[in-house]
Amino acid sequence: MEDGDQAKGWKRSLSRSSNSNSFKLRSPSLNSVRLRRIFDMFDKSNDGMLTADELSQALSILGLEADPSEIDSMISSYVKPGNQGLTFEDFEALHQSLNKAFFADANDDAPADEEDSQESDLSEAFKVFDEDGDGFISAKELQVVLGKLGFPEGREIDRVELMISSVDRNHDGRVDFFEFKDMMRNVMVRSG
Repeated sequence: MEDGDQAKGWKRSLSRSSNSNSFKLRSPSLNSVRLRRIFDMFDKSNDGMLTADELSQALSILGLEADPSEIDSMISSYVKPGNQGLTFEDFEALHQSLNKAFFADANDDAPADEEDSQESDLSEAFKVFDEDGDGFISAKELQVVLGKLGFPEGREIDRVELMISSVDRNHDGRVDFFEFKDMMRNVMVRSG
């Protein structure tokens, strides 16, 4: 069965699907951060491999019931020989395949205004860091995400607190969305 056919079959087997663009981000770097966070949450054994069982459990928790044999069939073509499950790179390739199958027409619905698109991407990136969903990024939340991504700052709360204070305009010890947006725009201007 072709990957596209598998994805379509899998899509039909899910009891609840969403055509939300939140599954897909237009910025590849933001998408990678978000996918890494998802992969780490699904990888219950913390072995760097995502098995069909772990994926099935995660989908079930999310309310997306799928036949375990279909999940196994779907991911088997992405699992490298000798591995017991998906590495992060395999998971990324699976995500790209599903993205194409589920959202082939999503580009037609993308915001025409680039500023709206950028605002949406920034909002999605903010949600990656705001783990408790309270509308603020604390030093602890930032430390957790940096740690999951393998950055050395993930082990040093003092450095993370310094990062927070460098963009914390109202000095409340947290970064709100507007402070985050300003910080990201400054980063984009410097790198662009």
